[in-house]
Amino acid sequence: MEYILFIHNNSRTRASAEEWDCFFTKARASGMFAGGSEIANRQLLGMQPGLCITDSIGGFMRFEADDKSALLQLLESHPVLVHGGTIELCEMPRT
Repeated sequence: MEYILFIHNNSRTRASAEEWDCFFTKARASGMFAGGSEIANRQLLGMQPGLCITDSIGGFMRFEADDKSALLQLLESHPVLVHGGTIELCEMPRT
């Protein structure tokens, strides 16, 4: 199953570069990490006014995992969670 993880901008404290490096090393070693990015330079397009959901989302990560429990175990050490923030895991059904 493919997953997208939205990283909320609501941590109580900021994670250090070392914490992020450690998590990325662990995520890559798991074989489940499939990329991601910080989000910047937002622009809304379209005719209808809408909420800019990226005001509260600072980035995303993608994962591929056959065993969701293994992914959840990895995410327990996600720096945003460790620092009291929120991450949002969404399944991406294959169509």
